[in-house]
Amino acid sequence: MSNQKGGVGKTTTTVSLGAALVEYGRRVLLVDFDPQGALSASLGVQTMDDPTVYDLLMGTVKDTRSVITHTFIQDLDVLPANIDLSAAELQLVNEVAREQALARALRQVTGDYDVILIDCQPSLGLLTINALTAAHGVIIPLEAEYFALRGVALLVETIEKVQDRLNPALELDGILITMFDSRTIHAREVSQRVREAFGDTVFDTVIPRTVKFPDSSVAAKPITEFASSHPAAEAYRRLARELIARGGAP
Repeated sequence: MSNQKGGVGKTTTTVSLGAALVEYGRRVLLVDFDPQGALSASLGVQTMDDPTVYDLLMGTVKDTRSVITHTFIQDLDVLPANIDLSAAELQLVNEVAREQALARALRQVTGDYDVILIDCQPSLGLLTINALTAAHGVIIPLEAEYFALRGVALLVETIEKVQDRLNPALELDGILITMFDSRTIHAREVSQRVREAFGDTVFDTVIPRTVKFPDSSVAAKPITEFASSHPAAEAYRRLARELIARGGAP
């Protein structure tokens, strides 16, 4: 889940899509790869004194399973992060195969899960390159707002460079329009422009703007648990089905 612009719904989408995929029988691991630790916090996972993904990247903890936290939802687990992760980019710079640190950590547990979703920080730095090197596909959450469009070309270019140099298996799973308010002409125009520019790459599913998302984060529950029948929860279930149909969630 990647976009160098912040506040576009990456964490919300990672948590909500993960929970929806569990409802469809998938075993899901969510990787918090943002030093802000918003994904961990939004599921009530404590990260202050326990080892995190940072310790795996640095090699101070070798066993990935020992870092994974089980959530209150069966088959939905979290590899947590906290502010320590912000130091990883500087510390990894001089490491051999530094772009593959996350891939090495996840290799131990890929057989334990059907789907692993990585929530990237809003940048195109070494952490995001690590995530793209470890991944099979990228979902780009894109806010239905004009300025959000401007950075997508740069992100796609970065994905293509990673494909070429580090991870030939990487694919663009799709662009997801988020925070969509159908009442505004602006949102409808942006949505139309995205579909004209990227065609079938754009998911049919659109995620609506609603206060239920911040409310669910405060409650430390995915939207599918916090407001199960809300249209936003149904939207993420549609996205899960669409991703399964596209082959992005076996």
